[in-house]
Amino acid sequence: MSEPVLQFDDASFGYGQRRLWGGLSMDLAPGEFLAVLRAGGSGKTSLLKAVLGLQPLLSGTVRVVGAPPHQGSTKIGYVPQHRRIDSLTPLRARDVVGQGLDGHRWGIGRPDRARRRQIDDMLASVGAGDYADRPIGVLSGGEQQRVRIAQALVADPKLLLCDEPLLSLDLSSQRTVSGLVDRRRRTHDTAVMFVTHDINPALPYVNRVLYLAGGRFRMGTIDEVMTSATLSDLYESPVEVIRSGGRVLVAGVPEWPDPHHAHDSAPSLQAG
Repeated sequence: MSEPVLQFDDASFGYGQRRLWGGLSMDLAPGEFLAVLRAGGSGKTSLLKAVLGLQPLLSGTVRVVGAPPHQGSTKIGYVPQHRRIDSLTPLRARDVVGQGLDGHRWGIGRPDRARRRQIDDMLASVGAGDYADRPIGVLSGGEQQRVRIAQALVADPKLLLCDEPLLSLDLSSQRTVSGLVDRRRRTHDTAVMFVTHDINPALPYVNRVLYLAGGRFRMGTIDEVMTSATLSDLYESPVEVIRSGGRVLVAGVPEWPDPHHAHDSAPSLQAG
């Protein structure tokens, strides 16, 4: 069997001495699509930073392709939360993708033909070839996110981390972005960790779910995790999960009874 792309062994997450949650042991296989659903303040930032080598675990271990994670690893591609880029930003779409090849080094990459071809091919693969030379700031939200995906994939990573990649996108763009990520997974055996507050656009592609809430988690297939019984146990209060029209809806999430949970809320799982 192939070596796991990502491994956690009894991992605990938090800041300083504050433990947000722990006890995570899991393997992420090549080509697997893992959706991470989270309540606000549930520790997903610590999770991603640990994988990126930006923050140590409080306890336990994490390995990426058999080795400890480190900053600037080309084995990991990272798609950040979607935020509009200022229209005056003096970078073209191809310049942004090029940062995925040499953004961890000082200066701008050498403009050789092989590098340009690699960037062009990646832009074409995500449907962004037509605006390769347009300023990134004048592109629509969906177009900008295509460019970010190209940037994350241009170095051919083994693991793709997506941090709320659908945020503020319209429903059509959400589906497009989810489909692009899934196509990469299928064609290149890239493992995907897809953090989202809304599973519905990615629902057809997800193999497993890691659901974070209130310092606890549940992990398994959609049918195992996205049930009334499982989420009621996770939240320690009655929660109802409804499936309607190919969507997953969650209702009845409680208000947290103590200050530790004051900023947590359930993921919004209903597509717009």
